[in-house]
Amino acid sequence: MNVSLSVWLLTIVALCVLVGADFFIGRKPHDVSVKEAGIWTVVWVVLACLFGLGLLVFGGGKPTGEFFAGYITEKSLSVDNLFVFVLIMGKFAVPSQYQQRVLMVGVVMALVLRTIFIAAGAAIISAFSWVFYIFGAFLIWTAWKLVQDARKDGHDEEYEENKLLKMVEQRFGVADRYHGTKLWIEENGKRVMTPMLVVMLAIGSTDVLFALDSIPAIYGLTQDPYIVFTANAFALMGLRQLYFLIGGLLKKLVHLSYGLSIILGFIGVKLVLHALHESGVHVPEISIPFSLGFIVLVLTITTLTSLRAAKKQEQAEVERTA
Repeated sequence: MNVSLSVWLLTIVALCVLVGADFFIGRKPHDVSVKEAGIWTVVWVVLACLFGLGLLVFGGGKPTGEFFAGYITEKSLSVDNLFVFVLIMGKFAVPSQYQQRVLMVGVVMALVLRTIFIAAGAAIISAFSWVFYIFGAFLIWTAWKLVQDARKDGHDEEYEENKLLKMVEQRFGVADRYHGTKLWIEENGKRVMTPMLVVMLAIGSTDVLFALDSIPAIYGLTQDPYIVFTANAFALMGLRQLYFLIGGLLKKLVHLSYGLSIILGFIGVKLVLHALHESGVHVPEISIPFSLGFIVLVLTITTLTSLRAAKKQEQAEVERTA
């Protein structure tokens, strides 16, 4: 899909306007209700669907299929990332009324960082076609690691700060309590960070690790940087509302890691087949319609089996306590 510079600029401006509007609407710290989160989650999904229909009108069926396959994949990976966000919020004891501000800034940071990853990925792919072998192998390895982690009781119960975050804290110092939405304060004549800034940096920097599998995954579905960027943008921008909407349901998605491992493994195989095809080896390639259908099917089955397993577990706990 050939996208002109003017279309790129128009898209970026439109996304910035949407992010600005979202920030303006949620600028006042408050506890986000399930109703509010549900309404805005629907709004972001509808906007993504409208964008996909726009691609259908102006670009045809191929980029539309690639966008929706990429969007659904990135959205499902983002749901898995919410587990870590919950742990981060708990680790830093973020007051409930400030959590939306933390997530908003964290998502913007993540979007900027992913844009850099996407640009780097596009440059590497255009220069070295063999990188698909590396991407494919990495996704297959990540899929296997997800299965192993799921067998070890899923997600860790504690969040450990990364080395970069610890270095920043030691360099600038951190206040002992929250000061509203302030990021910096004067303390004993020294300018120090507030816990609000620390948790924002924690969420933003953690997304760098998430991007290591999400960016190769979407490049396994499309090599169009425009589709990769917009699919990531729409998936991330609704993440804040999704956090509040399904926060209580996350523990019930007990099979999500297995579903994501199947999807990542599938895309990894797709990448390897594509790399072999580009090398002149006559192998079948997996089409986008099949990929889209497979991803939706796996997520549907995973969600249904997760809810069923969670319900059985709750019933068993009730019987034990009765």
